[in-house]
Amino acid sequence: MTEQKLHPETLVVSQGRPAHQHDAPVNTPIYMTSTFRGGKTVDTLNDKVYARFHNPSWEDLEEVIASLEDAELPGLMFASGMAAVAAVEDLVPVGSVILLPRHTYMASISLALKLQRRGICEVIRYDLENTEQTIETMKAAASARGVTAENVDYRAPKVLMWLESPTNPMLEVADLKVLLPEAKKLGIVTAVDNTFSTPLAQKPLTLGADIVVHSATKFIAGHSDVVLGLAITNHPELRAMMLEHRTLNGSIAGPFEAFLALRGVRTLALRVERSMANAQVLAERLTKHPRVREVRYPGLPNDPFHAVATSQMNGFGAILCVVLEANAQETDAVVEKLKIWTPATSLGGVESLIERRRRHLSEPDSIPESLLRLSVGIENVDDLYNDLNQALASIV
Repeated sequence: MTEQKLHPETLVVSQGRPAHQHDAPVNTPIYMTSTFRGGKTVDTLNDKVYARFHNPSWEDLEEVIASLEDAELPGLMFASGMAAVAAVEDLVPVGSVILLPRHTYMASISLALKLQRRGICEVIRYDLENTEQTIETMKAAASARGVTAENVDYRAPKVLMWLESPTNPMLEVADLKVLLPEAKKLGIVTAVDNTFSTPLAQKPLTLGADIVVHSATKFIAGHSDVVLGLAITNHPELRAMMLEHRTLNGSIAGPFEAFLALRGVRTLALRVERSMANAQVLAERLTKHPRVREVRYPGLPNDPFHAVATSQMNGFGAILCVVLEANAQETDAVVEKLKIWTPATSLGGVESLIERRRRHLSEPDSIPESLLRLSVGIENVDDLYNDLNQALASIV
């Protein structure tokens, strides 16, 4: 009899548990040790040896995230989301190219540009929302590097394509169903930052991605109290290279942080369900607000990315952006008048956060000065809207 596949709501609770044995703990212990007893020989692949190589505290969350992403190999936990990004971007050899969306997390861009300054790779930006133009960029990059589906080297990819969908902060949705298979045909290795969507709303590996990355600091852990990253792949060679990066660079998670993130992921399905429902209501209400010029949220039927999001996502996420009929100073004043929303960077926690993104000097000029990014939490949606409404009243 075929074993029935579990739903994600069950996986987040049931996976990554100690063995079902008499007197076994329900939860994984925290392994506070820097080293392990050794034998006469050292096998760094299979033996624990030293806490920079391995810690059992990581294993259960790595198992959970792999189950959620439908991966056949265990995930890899890192000290931060950027440590996971670094493990991916560090794959490229000298003479390679990294394709990056015009709008994506600025630290991911900065890291790639640093590699370019060191002469390791070329960075090419593309407009993710224009699928046909993106494919032409992919074809040109693959042709220039002599890459094909037959000669792709997963240990040192000559063309690495970074995708983020929805993008941060403009919430553009990539047509992953088209772009990922096209990349595979061209011999381009692909990595998708799935932080905004979570595996509950989007599974890039099943759509053809080679690597999926999460800032587990956000929705996975969910309580704004840890900094962690995760990378998941079905390619043994890619996993081996990212594991080597983690070990040699020491970009490892602390055992207590791993414990907190595992505890947080147990409620991921409940938190995401509530936050997405709140985000949908707020997006619909804010489109009618006289002080709001534009609402960007793929769950809105008139959003330019609604159709593609509907075709590949199971829900539209808990992040939305509003562009106010205001200047930068007036927008800052709105944020200061909020009582429930917390003005802070980051996202994905139980609490609702809000931020004017252009306050970061690294954000490009294409981000409107009055754009507010809202990370919608699990509070009562009427309270959240009323707080926004009273703050927006400050705009003359």
